[in-house]
Amino acid sequence: MTVFGRLLDTRERRGAGLWALLDPDRTPGEKILDLALQCERSDVDALLVGSSLLLSSRFEEALKLIKGKVNLPVIIFPGNANQISRYADAILYLSLISGRNPDLLIGEQVKAAPLIREYGIEPISTGYMIVDSGGPTSVQFMSNTQPLPQDRPDIAKAHALAAQYLGMKMLYLEAGSGAKNSVSERMIEEVRGYVDLALIVGGGIRTPEEAAQKVEAGADFVVVGNAFEETGDQERIESFSQAIHQVGKKRVAKSPIYKDRGRFTN
Repeated sequence: MTVFGRLLDTRERRGAGLWALLDPDRTPGEKILDLALQCERSDVDALLVGSSLLLSSRFEEALKLIKGKVNLPVIIFPGNANQISRYADAILYLSLISGRNPDLLIGEQVKAAPLIREYGIEPISTGYMIVDSGGPTSVQFMSNTQPLPQDRPDIAKAHALAAQYLGMKMLYLEAGSGAKNSVSERMIEEVRGYVDLALIVGGGIRTPEEAAQKVEAGADFVVVGNAFEETGDQERIESFSQAIHQVGKKRVAKSPIYKDRGRFTN
C-alpha cells in the first residue's frame, strides 16, 4: 500500500488522524528521536518533518534517526527544494496555491522533482493554503505571500476547488507554526462542504479540545507541532490523540467510508 493509501485507510477506519510536526532546529539530535518515539507510543498516525526555515544541517540526520526506529509514516514537510532526503517514506509535494509567488507554485517543485524520483520518495500532491492567523508567521514571511482572510471563506473555497480540479490529492489549511489564531471552524466547514479532497489543518492548535473542534468542523488530519515540542510530554500527546480519535469514531459510526461525498478513493 502506498503512503497516501495508508493515510486514507487510517482516515476511513479511525475517522480522523493526528500528525505530529517535528522541526530539526527546535528539537535537535536525539531529542527529536525521543519525541518521535513518544508520538508512536501515543497513537499518533504520522510524522511530518521539516520547517519553513532551517538554520542547521540536521534535517537529513534527523530523518535517518527517526526512520531507523519508528514505524509510523515519515513524511517530509518541505520549506523548499533543499529539504529532500532518501530517509523519508513520502513528501507532501506542496504547491502554495493561496499565493502568487511562482517559485512556490511551481519553481521549487521543478527543482525537487528529480531528487524525489532518484530517492524513490512518494510524492503526495497537496494544495497548500496559508490562512491569516492574526499576526505574521514564519511561513508567511518566508513565502512572501498574503494569507487568506479568515472572514472570507468564499476565497478559500475557490482556491480549494482549483486544487481539486488540478488533480491534487490533499488540501492543507495552514495558520502557521506558533500562530496566534488557528484556522477557524467556519472556514474548515465551508471548505469541507465544497471539495472532496482529504483536508489537513494545522498551525496554532494548542489544546486537545481545539484539535477536536477542527475534526468536528471537517478536518480529516490535524497537525500539531509547537504544543508537543514545548513540553515533550507523552501524556499531553496522548490527550490530543484521544480527543481527535474520539471525534473520528463518531464519524465512522455515522458513515464508515463516507460514500455520501465519494471521498478517499485511491
